Amino acid sequence: MKFNILPITLLLFYCCTSAQKEPTPFVKGIYGNPATLLDAGYRLDSLGMNAVFVRSISLNREFYNTARQQGTKVFVEFPTLNGKEYLQDHPEAWPITEMGEKAEPADWFMGICPTDPDFKNFRQEQLKDILREFEVDGIFLDYVHWHAQFETKNPILPETCFCDRCTRQFGESIGKEIPGDSARHKAEWILNHADKEWRNWRSGVLNGWVRDMGSVLDEIQPNAKLGVFYCSWYPADYDSALYRILGIDPKAFSEMADVMSPMLFHKMKERPTTWVGDYVTWLGDLIEIENLGSKSEDLNQRLGEDLNQGARPQIWPIVQSHNNPGIISPEEFRQVMLEGSKAPASGIMMFSDQSLVENPDKIKVMKKLYREEIK
Repeated sequence: MKFNILPITLLLFYCCTSAQKEPTPFVKGIYGNPATLLDAGYRLDSLGMNAVFVRSISLNREFYNTARQQGTKVFVEFPTLNGKEYLQDHPEAWPITEMGEKAEPADWFMGICPTDPDFKNFRQEQLKDILREFEVDGIFLDYVHWHAQFETKNPILPETCFCDRCTRQFGESIGKEIPGDSARHKAEWILNHADKEWRNWRSGVLNGWVRDMGSVLDEIQPNAKLGVFYCSWYPADYDSALYRILGIDPKAFSEMADVMSPMLFHKMKERPTTWVGDYVTWLGDLIEIENLGSKSEDLNQRLGEDLNQGARPQIWPIVQSHNNPGIISPEEFRQVMLEGSKAPASGIMMFSDQSLVENPDKIKVMKKLYREEIK
């Protein structure tokens, strides 16, 4: 019987490298302003945490130093396309609806036109400032979507943006000057005659943001991870609004990011706790196997990776502990934490620190999970 020696050699190589490699610790974190836990008298390490995901507006030297001293990795949330404050002084960046009007705030959220070059430069300089001052373990891009509101059971899904800049750039992308003498007329033509191309172009604009912010990170701190928080809808939900309105293509994000963090806020979306685990499984099926082949052309590198945790991208869900809407009991919180930490997830975090401080029973749940149950 003739044996094929090459596969056996590769298998031996993989086994040896896997045996030598230390397993990657499961990431156990909290999102928000974790300093509230410190102010309440807790130590991060005593709670079993090994990571914090701190809002950029809450990041300061005192907290950073304390988090490091207590052995936690520091990941920073970066509010990419949240434009509320910027628009106060830069109305030219306001997103325009298909009616040719300024988009209304979507509940508490006010997005921005993602093609505004000055805003992009503004955000890139903000990111550079953070990276020059703090040595971080990663940057997690947040609000990477066109203007809309999805953190509610009744999403707000306007059609944007039809400003002159967007319609001009879209026309250039399809090699055609968009007909119409107003934003409203141009929007009508686009939606009736080039809808598919329009959706693809909008998704490409967001992908460009992820790629360009990732380039800033690579330039200054190449060892830090790039993460993306994003809306955890399935592709067909709300008449395919994830891609059609928000402009999000999770698979495309996964090809640029080190970590995918679906926002699995079950109560906000009126989903059962089991939905959290189901989505993690679905996302793993969507991105994991294919990305093993696309991330690197080096076969030895792929075989030497820990296939569960070392392969890019990793999945670190963020789940809901926050009591709005409704009340999330300590037991319900425990269930979504367990669901979110199921394979292929290699990390977990919850929103938010304040919900834990307000209910010491949730602190006890998290401590037991992080110290004993989630490995």
